[in-house]
Amino acid sequence: MRRQLMPALRMLLAFTILTGLAYPLLVTGVAQVGLGHDADGSLIDDDAGLVGSGLLGQVFSEPQYFHSRPSAAGGGYDGSASSGSNLGPSSPELLDSVAERVSEYRSVNGLGAGVLVPIDAVTASASGLDPHISSSNATLQAARVAEARRLDVEVVLDLIRRNTDSRGLGLLGEPGVNVLRLNLALDALS
Repeated sequence: MRRQLMPALRMLLAFTILTGLAYPLLVTGVAQVGLGHDADGSLIDDDAGLVGSGLLGQVFSEPQYFHSRPSAAGGGYDGSASSGSNLGPSSPELLDSVAERVSEYRSVNGLGAGVLVPIDAVTASASGLDPHISSSNATLQAARVAEARRLDVEVVLDLIRRNTDSRGLGLLGEPGVNVLRLNLALDALS
């Protein structure tokens, strides 16, 4: 038994060092060299200090700010409770929730009943932490934000264009507007 136990313990020790220490240090080192800012969480600072991460959404509800998409993560953008709603497309609860959000979105943004509301304005992302909204969602919010900040709508639309991220690798997904970065750009105008 001892003859089998000692090689097994040596292998346990070797693989613990290899996979539990050496490999994580190697991956961390490569990430720091190649993607330092992203590897550190894409943290965003302003004059007041740390304001958030470019990778995680936040709740904005004041009229002078662009609003993020709804979140199903805990009480809203709770990183420890990341998840979607798990409600299917025919779920009465989901349909009622979306109808309520559409009505609220139109009301908050002063939109008529005939205006199509972007899907990302009324549904949560799969993680519940998405920091982006679609360009069409941002554009529909532009008039409200411009009025609340007493800015020309064209100035706000230009900020949207300048804060729109392109598709991943040039072909994956849709262009999106990072809400935190856009709101910080608005604050910088003031």
